[in-house]
Amino acid sequence: MSLINTQVKPFKAAAYQTGKFFDVTEESLKGKWSVVVFYPADFTFVCPTELEDLADHYAEFQKLGVEVYGVSTDTHFAHKAWAETSPAIQKVKYPLIGDPTGTLTRNFDVMIEEEGLALRGTFVVNPEGQIKLCEIHDNGIGRDASELLRKVKAAQYVASHPGQVCPAKWQEGAATLTPSLDLVGKI
Repeated sequence: MSLINTQVKPFKAAAYQTGKFFDVTEESLKGKWSVVVFYPADFTFVCPTELEDLADHYAEFQKLGVEVYGVSTDTHFAHKAWAETSPAIQKVKYPLIGDPTGTLTRNFDVMIEEEGLALRGTFVVNPEGQIKLCEIHDNGIGRDASELLRKVKAAQYVASHPGQVCPAKWQEGAATLTPSLDLVGKI
């Protein structure tokens, strides 16, 4: 079963953000757009490059009213230690959620049970708490924050323009499509 258009399941987890710890729940994701990015583990190789790329684009996400959350099965304490020792993670200003019980990771269907680690899962959640985008990568394949930003803009556009859809490679300000019988076989 796909997670698309389903509600984020209940959870409560501790997060670390710029020197502070706090709790995050499914209710924290409501009222604004959210990006939830799962990664295997702190103190690894591809993960800091992805989180740094997100950090480099964080202001752009914020301008769109989007909060970014990084999630691994590490603890929030490990996130703090990583932020204090890694130049890449020191750039991260968005919350890093610790999920040592794996509840959140399982809720989003990205848990590798035999390893206790998450796959590289990316989810865009609308302000009502529904998952609108789900992308899961093998852990050897890093993601691109600029492409994620484009997809968030497309999701926001479709949400605010009922009846319109964004074609492949759509960029903000480009033409969209209004599905109809008149378009069948003409594209």
